[in-house]
Parts: sequence; structure tokens; C-alpha cells
Amino acid sequence: MDEEKLENTLIELAKEFGTMADPLSRKLASLADEARENHEKIKKTVDTLQESLEYLRVCIKYQGFDLEATRRENQYLKRLLEEKDL
Repeated sequence: MDEEKLENTLIELAKEFGTMADPLSRKLASLADEARENHEKIKKTVDTLQESLEYLRVCIKYQGFDLEATRRENQYLKRLLEEKDL
């Protein structure tokens, strides 16, 4: 079941239970509302984690690029020093 369908089902349940007057129905309605809220919180948390992972991937790629550039620069400078000593 996809997220949107689950959320719509929870909303429909909450509306349906909201029209009933007995205490059990009110309890079920509050539980349905709580489940919907928890689902939204989890979805937001997952979205935040995905953004953080993407940022981490970019940082790692940059570090790899920077490391390779530093290695090339070091090799170039070593060659210059060797040529100077000759």
C-alpha cells in the first residue's frame, strides 16, 4: 500500500469514527488521528534523512576530487624539486 493511499484511509477512518458518539469510537478515532500524525512525522524524518544522505554523497565526491587534485599537485611539485636539484 502506498503512502498516499494509507494516509487517505486513515483520514477516512478518523472522519467515520468522529461521527460516532460512543467512547470506544472516540478512542478509535483518536488512535487513527495519532497513527496519521505518526505517519506524517516518519515521512518528514525519512525525507530529511534522504536530503542528509544526498548532501553527504556530494561532500564525499568533493573530498575525493580534492584528494586527487592534491596528489597531482604533490607529484608536480616533487618533479619541480627533483629538476631543481639536478
